[in-house]
Amino acid sequence: MNLSHWMPWYQKILEDFGFSQDDDETSAQLLNQLLTIREGLSPGDIPVKEKALVFGAGPSLKRNLQQLKELDIDTYLIIAADGATTALLEEGFTPDVVVTDLDGKMENIYQAQRQGAVLVVHAHGDNLEKLKKHVPRLNKVLGTTQSRPVGMVYNWGGFTDGDRAVFLAVELGVKTIILAGMDFGKNTTRYSRPDLASEVAEADQIKKLKLQYAKKLVEWVAENEDALILNISGGETIEGVKDIPSWRIKEYQS
Repeated sequence: MNLSHWMPWYQKILEDFGFSQDDDETSAQLLNQLLTIREGLSPGDIPVKEKALVFGAGPSLKRNLQQLKELDIDTYLIIAADGATTALLEEGFTPDVVVTDLDGKMENIYQAQRQGAVLVVHAHGDNLEKLKKHVPRLNKVLGTTQSRPVGMVYNWGGFTDGDRAVFLAVELGVKTIILAGMDFGKNTTRYSRPDLASEVAEADQIKKLKLQYAKKLVEWVAENEDALILNISGGETIEGVKDIPSWRIKEYQS
């Protein structure tokens, strides 16, 4: 996404959520400093494939992972949105890339990295302390921001971990993107909210608004970018995105 297209989205997000652009930019500057010390990554350091599976942390996630065990998904770049990493590891999958703002289960983020995952760490105004705590202890980190890019911190568009993973796939040149665990409904899971008492619960109003934005942004990608987006999650209808059952992934293997 060209920044000139992204910034109007960003300004609306600031208004709707009451976020501070100054705080976002302070966080991005800190992440840039940390990555300069840690020799952060650039997009060219991420393995490139023509097809990607993007996993969100929605209610369909575990079902989708069980279905995918029957298929050969080695030809896909596997991208996990933050908390989805926990579910992938539970089912024996290691993501190639984890897109995170560091609010998932960090022990699983560290485990994924030890097993070879690249971490795409996002800086925003509310995670300054998490950046300070975790980035110095992490390797293979690429930085992103939702505000103005700076140094080693990039902005390719995207707001939540899930839709930002889709924008990342497009930036990497992926031509077929399959969404799993991306329901965009009114419920959240323990993978998205680790402190949740139950497996699935109704999302709070802020989370619901974030899911609405994520859906709209994926729809923007489907309409404006040169990538075919398919969805095996079920859940909400996404304009421009075709729903398919998991077994039909085989049709897109070649």
